[in-house]
Amino acid sequence: MGNGRAVLCSLPVVAVCLAALLFANLVLYLYLDSLYPSFVSPSLHRHCPSRHFKLGTMRDCVPWLQCPEIRADIRRLKMVGQGAVKKVYLSEWSEQKVAVCALSSEAYRSDFLHGLSMLRSLQSVRVVQLVGACEEDGVFVTEYHPLGTPLGLDQALAIPRYHSSDTWQTRFRLALDYVAFLTFLHASPVGTRVMCDSNDLSKTLSQFLLTADFRLVANDLDALPEVTAGGHGVKCGPRQLTGDFVAPEQLWPHGEEMPFSDELMPSYNEKTDIWKIPEVTGFLLGHVTGSDVIHFHLFQIHADCKKQDPRQRPTAKEVLNVYRAVYDTMVESQQQTRDML
Repeated sequence: MGNGRAVLCSLPVVAVCLAALLFANLVLYLYLDSLYPSFVSPSLHRHCPSRHFKLGTMRDCVPWLQCPEIRADIRRLKMVGQGAVKKVYLSEWSEQKVAVCALSSEAYRSDFLHGLSMLRSLQSVRVVQLVGACEEDGVFVTEYHPLGTPLGLDQALAIPRYHSSDTWQTRFRLALDYVAFLTFLHASPVGTRVMCDSNDLSKTLSQFLLTADFRLVANDLDALPEVTAGGHGVKCGPRQLTGDFVAPEQLWPHGEEMPFSDELMPSYNEKTDIWKIPEVTGFLLGHVTGSDVIHFHLFQIHADCKKQDPRQRPTAKEVLNVYRAVYDTMVESQQQTRDML
């Protein structure tokens, strides 16, 4: 009888231990799942009505700022960037950090206003958030992202607080964001648009910003010509383009014996953006553990992106579908590996 009572008394202890073990496994699973989430679109405070914005710790959406508010309530702190079209200033509005973009030269006013028009028309999770604009002063205001462009990705991920984010998951999500933006751009509310400020890798990457949670948003929209429904293509400026980064159809087709002429240069379409995807993705992936496996899975779609005939290249949507399938497959494979441990 004594032994029977001992067994009965030990049963609750065993049950408690099993429950504790199951709870610990659940906590571990949730922790790991938080480290390696499935691909989702960035939220970025995009729950505001049209022509409204919400920044940082703001609880409510407010209308875009107009000239009087921009002149009276925004304080410029320092210049953080400068290009041919505009200068960018880190500024402060209502205790929130913002970026003020000011026209650099009257010679580029049309480019500046085109960029502002695109920024207004393309507001989405894929594009930096517009805060306000004052066209007569040559100024518009956007959300400020202190990590800057993805050109500084390696340096940002080397910062101690971000070092744990330097994984294939983080980097592949950035590549997904890039292709998702192209998908959006090629079927945008204002027609099929082409990224013309993309004549080399650095210039292409400088058109985007890194968010604090390491997502990618388009920022510089000054050069997005439209491919019209009638099949009329675009030309990215009146000058001759060179190098391996640009698509073959963007190169002068008549050889060195004939001087370049913008009038004789054929136009092209959004498939020029597809040609450049493999190089951009290669930069974003870097050399972290798992990147070689991603390159292996993407080999065929990237080979298709590099077809000489633009008509044989996939659409941005088709590339995005492959990227998402590869991402989900790798996450699932990693989950199965963890479950076996």
